[in-house]
Amino acid sequence: MAERGVDVSALPQEVREQLAELDLELSEGDITQKGYEKKRAKVLSPGPSSASAPEPGPSNSSSSSSRHRRTRRPHRSSGTRDERYRSAKISQPFILKKKTFCLFDFHFKFEKMALPMPTKRRSTYVQSPIDNCTPPDSSSSSDDEAVSSESAGPQQSPDTWINSSLHGSSTSSSASSTLSHGESRHTQAPQPQSQQVPPPPAPARGSRVDLPSNAVVRGMSRGQSRSSMMETADGVPVSSRVSTKIQQLLNTLKRPKRPPLSEFFMDDQEEIVEVPQADPNTPKPEGRQIIPVKGEPLGVVSNWPPALQAALARWGATQGKSPALTALDITGKPLYTLTYGKLWSRSVKLAYTLLNKLGTKNEQIIKPGDRVALVYPNSDPGMFWVAFYGCLLAEVIPVPIEVPLSRKDAGSSQVGFLLGSCGVGLALTSEICLKGLPKTPTGEILQFKGWPRLKWVVTDSKYLTKPSKDWQPHIPTANTDTAYIEYKASKEGTVMGVAVSKVAMLTHCQALTQACNYCEGETLVNVLDFKKDMGLWHGVLTSIMNRIHTISVPYAVMKACPQSWVQRVHIHKARVALVKCRDLHWAMMAHREQRDTSLASLHMLIVADGANPWSVSSCDAFLNVFQAHGLKPEVICPCATSPEAMTVAIRRPGVAGAPLPARAVLSMTGLSHGVIRVNTEDKNSALTVQDVGHVMPGALMCIVKPDGPPMLCKTDEIGEIVVNSRAGGTMYYGLSGVTKNTFEVIPVNASGTPIGEIPFVRSGLLGFVGPGSLIFVVGKNEGLLMVSGRRHNADDLVATALAVEPVKTVYRGRIAVFSVTVFYDERIVIVAEQRPDASEEDSFQWMSRVLQAIDSIHQVGLYCLALVPANTLPKTPLGGIHISDTKQLFLEGALHPCNILMCPHTCVTNMPKPRQKQPVGVGPASIMVGNLVAGKRIAQAAGRDLGLIEDQDLVRKVNSDLHLAVCTATCVQLHKRAEKIAAALMERSGINIGENVVLLYPPGIDLIAAFYGCLYAGCIPVTVRPPHPQNLSATLPTVRMIIDVSKAACILTTQVLTKILRSKEAATTVNIKTWPIIIDTDDLPRKRPPTIYKPPNAEMIAYMDFSVSTTGMLTGVKVSHAAVSVLCRSIKLQCELYSSRQIAICLDPYCGLGFNGYECHQSILIPPMELEISLTLWLGTLSQYRIRDTFCSYSVMELCTKGLGGQTDILKARGVNLSCVRSCVVVAEERPRLALTHSFSKLFKDIGLSMRAVSTAFGSRVNLAICLQGTTGPDPSTVYVDMKSLRHDRVRLVERGAPQSLPLMESGTILPGVRVIIVNPETRGPLGDSHLGEIWVNSPHNATEYYTIYGEENLQADHFNTKLSFGDPQTLWARTGYLGFVKRTELTDSSGDRHDALFVVGSLDETLELRGLRYHPIDIETSVSRAHRSIGESAVFTWTNLLVVVAELCGSEQDALDLVPLVTNVVLEEHHLIVGVVVIVDPGVIPINSRGEKQRMHLRDSFLADQLDPIYVAYNM
Repeated sequence: MAERGVDVSALPQEVREQLAELDLELSEGDITQKGYEKKRAKVLSPGPSSASAPEPGPSNSSSSSSRHRRTRRPHRSSGTRDERYRSAKISQPFILKKKTFCLFDFHFKFEKMALPMPTKRRSTYVQSPIDNCTPPDSSSSSDDEAVSSESAGPQQSPDTWINSSLHGSSTSSSASSTLSHGESRHTQAPQPQSQQVPPPPAPARGSRVDLPSNAVVRGMSRGQSRSSMMETADGVPVSSRVSTKIQQLLNTLKRPKRPPLSEFFMDDQEEIVEVPQADPNTPKPEGRQIIPVKGEPLGVVSNWPPALQAALARWGATQGKSPALTALDITGKPLYTLTYGKLWSRSVKLAYTLLNKLGTKNEQIIKPGDRVALVYPNSDPGMFWVAFYGCLLAEVIPVPIEVPLSRKDAGSSQVGFLLGSCGVGLALTSEICLKGLPKTPTGEILQFKGWPRLKWVVTDSKYLTKPSKDWQPHIPTANTDTAYIEYKASKEGTVMGVAVSKVAMLTHCQALTQACNYCEGETLVNVLDFKKDMGLWHGVLTSIMNRIHTISVPYAVMKACPQSWVQRVHIHKARVALVKCRDLHWAMMAHREQRDTSLASLHMLIVADGANPWSVSSCDAFLNVFQAHGLKPEVICPCATSPEAMTVAIRRPGVAGAPLPARAVLSMTGLSHGVIRVNTEDKNSALTVQDVGHVMPGALMCIVKPDGPPMLCKTDEIGEIVVNSRAGGTMYYGLSGVTKNTFEVIPVNASGTPIGEIPFVRSGLLGFVGPGSLIFVVGKNEGLLMVSGRRHNADDLVATALAVEPVKTVYRGRIAVFSVTVFYDERIVIVAEQRPDASEEDSFQWMSRVLQAIDSIHQVGLYCLALVPANTLPKTPLGGIHISDTKQLFLEGALHPCNILMCPHTCVTNMPKPRQKQPVGVGPASIMVGNLVAGKRIAQAAGRDLGLIEDQDLVRKVNSDLHLAVCTATCVQLHKRAEKIAAALMERSGINIGENVVLLYPPGIDLIAAFYGCLYAGCIPVTVRPPHPQNLSATLPTVRMIIDVSKAACILTTQVLTKILRSKEAATTVNIKTWPIIIDTDDLPRKRPPTIYKPPNAEMIAYMDFSVSTTGMLTGVKVSHAAVSVLCRSIKLQCELYSSRQIAICLDPYCGLGFNGYECHQSILIPPMELEISLTLWLGTLSQYRIRDTFCSYSVMELCTKGLGGQTDILKARGVNLSCVRSCVVVAEERPRLALTHSFSKLFKDIGLSMRAVSTAFGSRVNLAICLQGTTGPDPSTVYVDMKSLRHDRVRLVERGAPQSLPLMESGTILPGVRVIIVNPETRGPLGDSHLGEIWVNSPHNATEYYTIYGEENLQADHFNTKLSFGDPQTLWARTGYLGFVKRTELTDSSGDRHDALFVVGSLDETLELRGLRYHPIDIETSVSRAHRSIGESAVFTWTNLLVVVAELCGSEQDALDLVPLVTNVVLEEHHLIVGVVVIVDPGVIPINSRGEKQRMHLRDSFLADQLDPIYVAYNM
């Protein structure tokens, strides 16, 4: 600024003092730089020297900064490397000149340099053209504007920043790798360290974090001490502490550091996903903050026992004959009754046996505090009771689990995880159960998947030892030691053990007794699982405390006799019944058989799953049916429980005649946004929920937000219920990390302040507190599905599905709802078991109605709805669907559905907007200048100089032997055979010079002889693959088409093929009467032609090359004599093929380089079809003849990889050795198949194949050989490109393993005499090397032109003779029709120059234009093939803007429908495309040509003509 140049000594003393104070404030950080400059300008404004100085502003600062930047610009690197890794040195013009004002000037210059910003690794973002073209530091904007928004944040002191930098913080890492864009990277003369200035920290937007003025290290003489005092311009001394730290920081910045691994690859969600705009009408909570709800005080009763075991001891001694438990048999009749006396005595015997009779005297297996598993069937509650109380008396911790039935039980391995985390080594079971466990052939208990090794102990009474009279179990007062462990399965399927302390167990029993008003001697009917949850708490624990007679109704009895529990209530006059909604439903269905039953005795009908929203209808329906049987409405008591918090709330039994609690009718839309809104309009989108009563006695409860910190909710907000009570779980046993987040939660208020110090336990229940402190539960965390920021409850979706007339189609209780994460959001999947008698039409109608119902009621789209055969879903021990295992089967593709409906179009709403292609409004000159400014070179490359072509005979002669496995021909023999064929052609009338002749031969000498015979006669040979004798209907029409298109005057063929062409079988396919002249060349007379034709010039057509492209187009190209000669010479030069050297060719000799190789060099010819008979033929020939150079196709390589990959030991034993092979070239017109070539190299390296030997060649219709890996060039290079950029026709190199990275291998070294350039196919202008474009080629061996029968050569004439629209408009190029790019590598070629590598990406005609982006089919197909083990080959194409995926099924047909969701998932995840149609077909349906390339257009035509005979077609509409 102008005032920076003011002479301070000339100012008045008062002004100088004010300036000194300002400088001191700035140096101590008491004022910001902006405030400093304002105050300084104010102080100086009256002064004479500043009268003409303009006010400080952006224009001045920018002009000043640009003045200093100008000196740095010549040092700017012209490369496009990441500029963050440049040197941290400051360039020479910043050396200070004047001592007086050096600090001010230096500080000013320093501030105006481009500041370093915290950066993410650039490889994870697409570089925009403006980033590449515009030097970032040349703009005139202020520094504040140049700082990225990511650096915005609270200000920090310099000391803080420096300290964090010195200790290797992320700021240091970012700063070390982020320098001013204008700084040079080239080596400078060494400078004293004192003259190096470190970059300041990145300031926050709108607020500057400035280093104090003493942070600049002044120039020091050699004798000056670094720790000496430093002075400001006015001589104010400041501490050098900050300066020293900056110097240390500078030293750490000398070498750019590699960023830590986490910074390499960052999630690109922000770039891809369309962020939905917030709806202004979204309901938001408006109430006040909730106040914790307190339960009634837990009453103090004098006769409550000090421990639960003491209650059992009391009743066993005083009420020994009182019944404790009655068990039912399978028919529902009483099996046995266990009295309190028997229960006590047996429990004592078991406790004594566990502590004294297991193991030896000196070393007991079980000690107090050890954990043991209780493995008892649901039908034997008596044995379980004895085992449970026996463990409590022995002070051993019981872990009740389900009986394992097989190794593949649902969740079996997770139960093993529970046993392992609890350290269980002993399992208690009954004799009958032990006999039923699966065993090995030797009779031992099977080792279950994931389980630790267990010792099994039978607890039947006859195996227990009676204790001596002086032995009594130790019954301490209840304390905080663990009493038992209850298992709990999480949403992901993980099984954890919730530890319940002795005092919690006792307190819970007391709270339940008070809440339920239990009395001694009552009868309780328990239908629930007695090993856990309500069945254990009420039916096993609280019942003992209150001397209740429990009647246990097993699950098996309920299946056989659904009304059994109602009968037991009637017979025993039970006061309490423990049921689930399922039991209510079953009893209601069988109520006609229960006319004489009475439920008038019931005081409480506890509905264990009353917290489920759809329990209301079950309770109402049951009451409606059984009210006539004495059931009173007030006895129905729903409750809410969780394994962690145990009983959260329970409705108390009401008084007869009192009004029933009101219900909440809530809006589903409001619930999905987490707020409570009463629904008064649309009944369909309303959810009716009933209360679950009040909080338990002695408990404190509040509602907190389910996500993030446990902040208290508002009164009209849905949240997670958290409870503080002595009666609750204490921890997840053995899992301290997970325990803290669940059992030690301290709620905070809106300001983040904890509401107290007492910890709460998360219950996993979602709900709210209603009027009168009634608790309402609307769902569980486990069933919560978060879709697009909205919450949906799995139980609600089940209820909606069940409302759509499900009885005819699916089973009521066998529906699984879960979510899978696909494309950055959760997607809802519903799986149900289909009834065997349901027709496919009924199933689809039901599925479509469910889709509509869920869409209209819940306003959410279903991703997948699948129906599976009956009894195939994994079940829990009590018959429910095992959700996590079902989800796992779905993701693994092992669900085997019989009907499936995918709806990705409706539910995937976060897709990015389709790319809008902008019209090209930039001229050619601008593009060239832009590329040059960005430091990009034009993407072009050339092979080495071909040299002068020696004068040779245009008709080539074979110089030496041609070896075949079946026959050999010397050059003389071949010459004579060619003469015979030429004589036969000349003798025939109607065959003139220059006419086309079709050669119809199997691979071999006959084909080569016929080729040269045609050249001798002046005819143009057209090689055609002969029809397959066993498949004439498919192969003969192609032969006929080529003959008709080429207007062939005659057909040269063998005797066998002549008979086939004229056979009856051929007549059914084509018209055999219209064949041209057919000449059988097997038995021609020995004649010599009168003359051998010599073409008048080298540009005459030598032969025609016909081929069917991958797009299904039959194209013939004319190849001149000159092109053939140059091509042979070019290949010879590239591969160093000397006359003494043989090559082995395993290619089809009918088109492309395969045919050209046959007539280029002395060769060993191996027909690929022979490999189907003898797989080892090719590799064996290479070893036998010590071949150095071989050519093959991808189909040959794949055949060997699949067929011989596991037989390398056998090949080695046979003496096959491939160490002689120097070059194995795969010939193809496609992108190199990197995975296949790597697999081939790795598999056969054991028999000597060098990893460097395998490479690829590339050719096209316009030029049969553009690239071919030679011996003199560098090894083919591999790069990793970003697929997202590739879809935008941009090339951005990334690191290996980066997300969305695609490995590409160089297509071989460019042949001598060949030039290639990358061109924009639309504008026809050359592109920079960071762009994907069409490969154009200039070469003397380009083909001449296309050959067509319609005389429309002009339509495609520009494919062979076209010019660039700018740049070099004189050179003629041929368009290959393939997209690729050129990259200059660090390798050097034979001339010593840096090697330019050509990378082929794919065919331009085959690319898919979807959503405005360019996709290559091979990329999508690679993803599809990885999706499931049963997918063999796959192919993709488009149909009416829909993406169609065809996948071949290699496995069983029951896997067919499993593939549909997996294919949809993988394409959406990896390519951000929605698959419209998935077609599952048999192996071999996808057509593949002789080169191993997929014929996708043929496949598309067959699909549209309905000729595929698919296994399944899924329309994802």
